[in-house]
Amino acid sequence: MPPSTTKAGQGLAKILGIELHDPSQDDTDAVTRGESILSIQSSDSFVEGPPTASEWLHDQIPTPQEVGAYAKSLFPFLAWIGHYNLQWFAGDLVAGITIGAVVVPQGMAYALLARLEPQFGLYSSFVGVISYWIFGTSKDISIGPVAVLSTVVGSVVEEVVSSPDTKDIPPHVIASALSIIAGCIVLAIGLLRCGWIVDLISITSLSAFMTGSAITIASSQLPSLLGLTGFSNRDPAFKVVINTLKHLPDTKLDAAMGLTALFFLYLIRYILTSAAERYPTHKRILFFMNTMRTVFVILLYTMISWLVNMHRKEHPLFHVLGAVPKGLRNAAVPELSSDMLSHFGSHLPATVIVMLVEHIAISKSFGRVNNYAIDPSQEMVAIGMTNILGPFLGGYPSTGSFSRTAIQSKAGVRTPAAGIITGIIVLLATYLLTAVFFYIPSATLAAVIIHAVGDLITPPNTVYQFWCVSPIEVFVFFVGVFVSIFAQIEDGLYATVGISAAILLYRILKAQGRFLGQVRVHSVLGDHVIGEDPKKVFGEYGTFDEFAENSARNIFLPLDHGDGSNPQVELESPYPGVFIYRFSEGFNYPNANFSLDYLTNFILSQTKRSNPEIFEREGDRPWSNPGPRKSAKSREDPEIHRRPTLKAIILDFSSVNNVDITSVQRLIDVRNQLDIYASPEVVDWHVACINNRWTKRALMAAGFGVPTKRDDGLHHRWRSIFNVAEIGGKDSAAAVAEDKANERELQMSQSCRSKLDEEMGQISDSEDHSAKPDDEKAEDAGVSKQRRRGAVVHGLNRPLFHVDLTSAVQSAIANVEAKEEFRASGTDPPT
Repeated sequence: MPPSTTKAGQGLAKILGIELHDPSQDDTDAVTRGESILSIQSSDSFVEGPPTASEWLHDQIPTPQEVGAYAKSLFPFLAWIGHYNLQWFAGDLVAGITIGAVVVPQGMAYALLARLEPQFGLYSSFVGVISYWIFGTSKDISIGPVAVLSTVVGSVVEEVVSSPDTKDIPPHVIASALSIIAGCIVLAIGLLRCGWIVDLISITSLSAFMTGSAITIASSQLPSLLGLTGFSNRDPAFKVVINTLKHLPDTKLDAAMGLTALFFLYLIRYILTSAAERYPTHKRILFFMNTMRTVFVILLYTMISWLVNMHRKEHPLFHVLGAVPKGLRNAAVPELSSDMLSHFGSHLPATVIVMLVEHIAISKSFGRVNNYAIDPSQEMVAIGMTNILGPFLGGYPSTGSFSRTAIQSKAGVRTPAAGIITGIIVLLATYLLTAVFFYIPSATLAAVIIHAVGDLITPPNTVYQFWCVSPIEVFVFFVGVFVSIFAQIEDGLYATVGISAAILLYRILKAQGRFLGQVRVHSVLGDHVIGEDPKKVFGEYGTFDEFAENSARNIFLPLDHGDGSNPQVELESPYPGVFIYRFSEGFNYPNANFSLDYLTNFILSQTKRSNPEIFEREGDRPWSNPGPRKSAKSREDPEIHRRPTLKAIILDFSSVNNVDITSVQRLIDVRNQLDIYASPEVVDWHVACINNRWTKRALMAAGFGVPTKRDDGLHHRWRSIFNVAEIGGKDSAAAVAEDKANERELQMSQSCRSKLDEEMGQISDSEDHSAKPDDEKAEDAGVSKQRRRGAVVHGLNRPLFHVDLTSAVQSAIANVEAKEEFRASGTDPPT
């Protein structure tokens, strides 16, 4: 007995005035009375019950096993650390050293983008790689400072420092506080296992943001590249470019160090990439040489700078990096103040989004390429922990780097433990190479940054592919790029996300379903018609063949051929007055009105009333339906007269997963409206392809699933058509018949097999056993009679819910015809 019928429940419902109702019992006897052989011959006929709130609540409460699995999933390294071996270590060692050599100059350069001293880039690089292996699920990702996030951090630092009440706070304290706040947000999202949130950011938005950011970052480095001063490089990109062009006459010797370094970086990459294609046997060596081009250029220009400036430390000929403190000098407990945190509000969304989207997109991409899966939620845990722990050693916000991840993947990394090797390299550099860092030219670091962010720009061919897939999203892409260039990079991100959300909402709101028509088709292989089994050929297509005709089936296509089907295919309604409607974008409150308005208007335009409208007085006519003009003749439009009356509507719910109160209520309103239109008859509502038990429960609560009663109490006997699946596995009639056919085939001689195959193919599809020997017919009949067992696919208590459109159309036509017979005879026709 369901919980709603308990005595306590009934008493409480009576006090509150709630009318208890068990829709699963509605009209069950009337529906299944004698119509289904299963309903009277089987004691275990399937009657489907609706899902309950207690079931849902039970599914949401985790079991002890699930709690244990959740706790274990927070430390993914436990799954592979026990299998670690020397071969893995060799791959990790090479990849770790490679990334360590790359991340040291990159980290210092990106720290300058964040308005910090270069050593803070080293601190962030160390913490990122040394902690990720504990929490991460990707072997390829490399966490540390990145150009885009560093630029966002620089904007925050500049805003806080420029404020009168926080101008005395050191920049690295601001960056550390931002890292902790953003890290806590990301960690919370990860612990709640809400990794799906990154799916709200489209590839178009991400590409536009990365492209706009790359252009903005590159333009911001032009003054350093050319040694120009006197204007801000934090202005929008177009202003920086204009000011750079205005100050070109003031170019200093820095331009030689910057432009030549940039030229060498691209030249080395081009030469080594071409050589790798020409000499594939040396591809791996050339790859590592190509990877080290940044290190080579930095060392080369540092050597030149040392030779030129070793006696000019106080007044170098061009800008150099300067003194870099040795070791982890800024390790301390981060400071958080309310005055400082109040400035983070407008920048936190961009900071969190950049942390998440770039990292998750990169890790997913390399996971697919290297045949493993990452857990987005756990990746958020890794990012959050990195950004919370980093500030204790002086780090600032960091996330996954695209360029370093690509290098690490190609270097043959085997496990996330490669980060430990990278961390050791960074730590050694922090303690042993700081004296060398002093002479690194600032223009050369600017060249390294420009070269690195160049790979983030979306190439024209990718934009063209966007155009081929979805032209409107190319518009979104360029809006994001232009907003990033002419405003701020955060604004470009917000613009693309907002426009993408608006487009999605518009598509949902204006989702218009399609009316389907029916057409019979054959499956044709070459020039021959085949059946369910492609090996069984019935005959040449175009010639009449009884067996081939029996193999034809009905399919349902949009009447307007909006799916791209051949317009020459003539579609028709399965029966006059029967309509098939398929929802296109789900069925929820945003699109319920628009979708059902289209359904109603189309049906009204294709049918006529069962009885003409009659008003006793002229004033009874609704103002919205004034009727024909007084000067018009009383004769009826012949075209309207030829239209059928509305008899049944079939709803295809294949694209519907969930419904809500608004959509169901709107469906009830349409049902009532069309019942009045078809009065005194009622419209049968058949629903096919329901995917969700809760959707079925909602429709049942609204009275769908069973025939609607006429107001005058007259009813035909309902003809219930159910889908029955054969069960029994290897003992089923079909399996036994197949085994016997195989035995007979093995006994055939090779010379006559082809001829007999053709005969058997024709006979088997038509189920005509007259050509078989009498003993075989008797044996097969006995097998079928003894072994055939079946079970209904859906419950007998809801005959208007169907497994597919074919059964829905069969049921609709059968009962429309039953109504016609009943109306003609005035009696309930036999079934």
